[in-house]
Amino acid sequence: MTYLLLTSVYECYLSQFDSKNFEVDGFTQLVAKQSKDVLVFFNFDANITPNTKEPGVNLFYNQKHMARIIEGCNGLSVIILFVSFIIAFSGKTKPTILYSIGGSLLIHILNVFRISLLCVLMYYFPNREHVLHGVFFPLFIYGVVFVLWIIWVNKFSKYAKKTVQS
Repeated sequence: MTYLLLTSVYECYLSQFDSKNFEVDGFTQLVAKQSKDVLVFFNFDANITPNTKEPGVNLFYNQKHMARIIEGCNGLSVIILFVSFIIAFSGKTKPTILYSIGGSLLIHILNVFRISLLCVLMYYFPNREHVLHGVFFPLFIYGVVFVLWIIWVNKFSKYAKKTVQS
């Protein structure tokens, strides 16, 4: 139920933007800007520009177009999935809320770093794009989500093993 609700809210949010005119939602723009900022922080030459052929943001590294950041890259669908699972296996209200927020922030931060690192790696290893973008980095982000779920279920949810003190 939570997944359907959050997905519906997200779809309503996305419907505000005119994809025919290549409008990009604010969160995707934020992720693109933060990915660029991470690269600049580490003294890499990076820049972003709007994509003129589809709703997205182009990310440049050393003046070379390296990534097209679109709505699917912003990590919100992964966060929705994460939060839905946490609520489905909820525990007490406060820990559920705090874990959902903390986990969502962690997923967002890791996603921004993932995009930045992917950009650099594809620059130096262009022939590995499919493995990097299609296998390694999705495996990484979903792996983190899986570990967060395992921690939640085993430590905080109502299904967590209760230790009996002697």
